[in-house]
Amino acid sequence: MKAKSFFLSISLLIALSSCDSKAVFDEYKSVTTAWNKEDVVSFKINAPDSINTYDLYVNIRNTNTYKYNNLYLIVELNFPHGKTLKDTLEYRMTEKNGEWLGTGLASVKENKLWYKKGVVFNEDGIYNISIQHAMRENGEVNGIVNLEGITDVGFRIEKTE
Repeated sequence: MKAKSFFLSISLLIALSSCDSKAVFDEYKSVTTAWNKEDVVSFKINAPDSINTYDLYVNIRNTNTYKYNNLYLIVELNFPHGKTLKDTLEYRMTEKNGEWLGTGLASVKENKLWYKKGVVFNEDGIYNISIQHAMRENGEVNGIVNLEGITDVGFRIEKTE
């Protein structure tokens, strides 16, 4: 019986690890019950290599308490030798009928949002990624201070196929 249990555990581990062979980096960080506009979520990434190309994604987990159909983010990519790329991005979070985009069967939806395609990490060292929300109500000048419904912010790097 122990041999059967051991074999089943090993098979499950192999199956789970082989499902995501494209991922080079995939990490999430939790935000508090409300994501404050001053809270920057950061990731430090070692350059995978300087030859291959990679696709970059921002990953967001949200609950039903998120009350908007889109999400504005400011994403900053800092290269090891000082170069900085800063983008303001908009992502759709729902269909026109209000149905959530993303995956997940429960009340938490996971969204894999495209950031950059075909990136070559041509500088050795540590790359820093910073992500913060830039949401505001329609017609308002000041941004939303505490954004509710976002539970986790992640960053993912995949080998380009």
